[in-house]
Amino acid sequence: MAPSETELADSIHVEAHVVYMPHQSDPAERRFAFAYTISILNRGTEPARLLTRHWLITDAEGHVQEVHGDGVVGEQPEIQPGQSHQYSSGAVIETPVGTMEGRYGMVAANGRSFNAAIPVFSLAVPGVLN
Repeated sequence: MAPSETELADSIHVEAHVVYMPHQSDPAERRFAFAYTISILNRGTEPARLLTRHWLITDAEGHVQEVHGDGVVGEQPEIQPGQSHQYSSGAVIETPVGTMEGRYGMVAANGRSFNAAIPVFSLAVPGVLN
């Protein structure tokens, strides 16, 4: 029996590693740049292709940048069961602290579409948060 949409979504595990980029930031101009590396692991039994991304990037003042697009960094990777895909990108916000979260629009090998959640993660200048 083919996995349900919920089972497919639950099979994709997303982790983020964030680094503050002081040389690309300008606190006096309210510009705080961060680089992040995303790891997407397919814990399921079917290959899944990442087709779209939807990000919500929120700064400490509640301003939200919404980003939609095809794939990630120009790719629409197919992730085999037990395999992962990594990519790096960046974000700029107006406060020293913020968050990112979202979802990937995916399609399983059986043609079923589903959304894989990107759990919320922090953007923070070192030393700002305890």
